[in-house]
Amino acid sequence: MKKIINISLGPESEDYQIETEFNGQMFSIQRFGTSEDLIKAEDLLLKWNKRADVICISGIKYPSTMGTEGITHKKTRELLELCERLHTVVTTGETLYRVGQEWSIRNIQFSLGNNYFTNANVLFFSGLSNSTLAQVMSEYTDNLMFADPVIENKLPKLLTSMKELTFYADKAHHFLKKVPLGKMIPSRAKIKSLNTFQIKQAVKKANVLVIPHKGFYEYLDQCMGQDLDGKIIITNTAYDDRVDLLTQLGVEVIIDTTPQMIKPVVGDAVIEALMIAAMNVSKGKEMKDDLLEVISEQRLDPKIIYPFEPNKRVNRFAYLIHPLNQKHLQKVKAIDMISSIAPQSMGIVEKLMAYSPPFVYSKVRGIKSPTGVEAEGWLISIGETIDEMQNHPPEFTTAKIMKAAEKAKKMGAQVMGIAMLPKGMHGTAIEVGKHAALPITTGNSYTASTALWAAADAVRQMGLTKFKNGKVLKANAMVIGATGDVGSICSRLLATAFESVYIVSRNMAKLLTLQGIIQKEKPKVKLHVSTRADRYLDDMDVVVIASAGAKKSIDIMRVKPGCVITDITRPMIFSQKDVAKRPDVLVITGGEIQLPGQAIEMKDIGLPHGVAYAGLAETIILALEGRFEDFTKGSNTEWEKVKEIYKLGIKHGMKLSSISGVEGPLSKEDIARVKAQALLKKGE
Repeated sequence: MKKIINISLGPESEDYQIETEFNGQMFSIQRFGTSEDLIKAEDLLLKWNKRADVICISGIKYPSTMGTEGITHKKTRELLELCERLHTVVTTGETLYRVGQEWSIRNIQFSLGNNYFTNANVLFFSGLSNSTLAQVMSEYTDNLMFADPVIENKLPKLLTSMKELTFYADKAHHFLKKVPLGKMIPSRAKIKSLNTFQIKQAVKKANVLVIPHKGFYEYLDQCMGQDLDGKIIITNTAYDDRVDLLTQLGVEVIIDTTPQMIKPVVGDAVIEALMIAAMNVSKGKEMKDDLLEVISEQRLDPKIIYPFEPNKRVNRFAYLIHPLNQKHLQKVKAIDMISSIAPQSMGIVEKLMAYSPPFVYSKVRGIKSPTGVEAEGWLISIGETIDEMQNHPPEFTTAKIMKAAEKAKKMGAQVMGIAMLPKGMHGTAIEVGKHAALPITTGNSYTASTALWAAADAVRQMGLTKFKNGKVLKANAMVIGATGDVGSICSRLLATAFESVYIVSRNMAKLLTLQGIIQKEKPKVKLHVSTRADRYLDDMDVVVIASAGAKKSIDIMRVKPGCVITDITRPMIFSQKDVAKRPDVLVITGGEIQLPGQAIEMKDIGLPHGVAYAGLAETIILALEGRFEDFTKGSNTEWEKVKEIYKLGIKHGMKLSSISGVEGPLSKEDIARVKAQALLKKGE
C-alpha cells in the first residue's frame, strides 16, 4: 500500500486518515494540519521524507497568472525551497488546479449546449486568485465583475473587464498594498457602507459567483443576508459543509473545478499526489511535463452539484416592446400618474417618450418547460408609439433598438426578440439583426403559425363549417398579400387545413411561383390565383389579411355572415368602429400563447396573467431550447422555420391561450355572440 502524506496549512481539526483505491492500487492518505505554522510544516516535511511515497502541501495561495507578483511570503518560499531538496516527491496541486479550472469551464460550456456561460454575468470575488478561470470565462462573456479592489484594498471600485483586471494586476495591486488608500480615506464608515452596497449590487446582478477555496467563508460573508436563490457558484474542492451552507442559502448549481476521483472530497494537492504515486512520476525537471501527460490521460470531468433539482438550467432572454398608442404608454406608472393629473399633456408626453433611452418595463420569471429548462428575461421598452415611429425616419428607431440590444446584453440576455414593427420599418429589423450586440429574432415565424392556429380554432368555435374526412375544412379561405413573407407562409398553412384556398396578390409572377409550390406540397387542395380580392370576397369563410394594401380592396360589408377575418397587419386594417358595423363577422388579430410554468411573474402587457404575444413566445421558445441565434431575420419568414418553431413550442409546453380581437382577447362568450348574429343573419 502506498503512502500519501498531506501537510496542510489549514487547521488540525480537519485532520483525517483514510484508505482508498485509485487506478487499481490501494493508498493510505494521512493529513496533518499546521494552522499556518510554517515551522511545523517544515518539521513534518523532514519527518516524512523517505517514509512517504509522495508528500503534498495544501493550503498555499497559488500565485496569480496575471501581474509579476509570485508567492511573496518569505517563509512560504523557504518551505517550497525545502521541498525541492527532499528525496521524496513533493507537490502542491498547482498544476492540477490550473488545468482543472480551465478544463472545467470549457467542458461545461461545450457539453451543456456550447452556450452555458454565454453572456452570463459573472462576479469574481478575487480575479487574481482565479485568473486562469477568468481568462477562459472571458471567451464566453464580456459581463465580468471583479471585487479585488473592494475586498482587498477597501476601495469602492469594481473592475468590469479583463483589461481593468490586467491593469490592476500589473500596476495598481502592488501599489495599493504598499499604500493602503482605503484605510487612509476619511469617513471610513461611509466607505465601508459603499463597499457593502457595491458587493450587494454585484451579487444581485450576477448569474455566476466565483469563490476561491482559500478564504471561502470570509468571501462568502461578503454576501451573507443577500438572495442567492438561482445562483451558480463556482469554487474548487467543495467540501460537504460548504455544499450544505450553499444549499441553505438557496444556491441552485455548485460547480467544483477539482476533479473528485475518490471519496471523500479531497483537494487538488491530494489528487495530484495520487496521480504522481499511481503513475510513478519521478522527481526532477521533467516532473511537471510528466504530470501534465498523466492528467491528460485521466477523466477529469468537473463535479456539478444540483442541491434542489437535477440538471437545473435557466436561460435568459430580452424582448423589445413599444407602446401601440397613448393608452399603452399609461402602463408605465409615472406616465399613468401624469395622465390622471393632466390628461391634456399626453400628446407632449408621447413625443418626449420617443426620445427616452430604452428602459426595463418588466422582469420576467417563472417560465418552465416540461423538459425542466427554465427561462427568465426582461421586457425592454423603447417608449415610441407607432405614430411616433412613423413621424421619425427609420434610422431614429434603429438607433434606439441598437441601444436596447446593448442594454440587454449587459444584463445577461442571450437572445432578444423585437415586437412587430409597423409597415415601412421592416428594414430596421434587418439592420438590427446584422449589427446588434446579441442574436435577434423578430418573432414572425411563430406569429404566422399562431395566427393560423387561432383562425382554425376560431372556425371550430364558430361551428359554421363542416370537416371533410375529419381533417380538412369544407370551406373557402383567402389570403390577401399571399406573396409576402408572412402571406406565403399563411397560404401554405391554409392549404393543409382547407378544401379551397384563394391566394391574392398584385404580383402575378410571384403568385404563379407560389401556386407551383403549394400544388406540389398539397396536390388535392383546390387552389385559385387572383390579383383582385373583391372578385371572390363574398364567398369566403376565412380571410387572412397579410398586406396593408388590402385596405383598398376589402370591404367588411361585403363578406358573408359568419366569416372569420384574420388581420395580421400592423397597424391593423380594421378599427373597432369597422368591426362594430358587422356583429355577425368575427375579426381576429391572431392568437396569444399561454406560457409554461406555475408561478410566472410579468407586469401587465394587456393580456391575461401568464399569456404572451406570439413574438414574445418565439423568443422564449428559443431561450428554452438554447438556440441563441438570429432565428427569424427581419420580416423574412421561412416555411421550415415556421414548422420548426411550432414543434419547439409544443415541446416546451406552449398552448394557444386565447384568440385576440381588435381590442384584446376574445372570450368564448364573445365568439358565441358573433355566431348567434351570423345564424340570425342567415335566417337559421
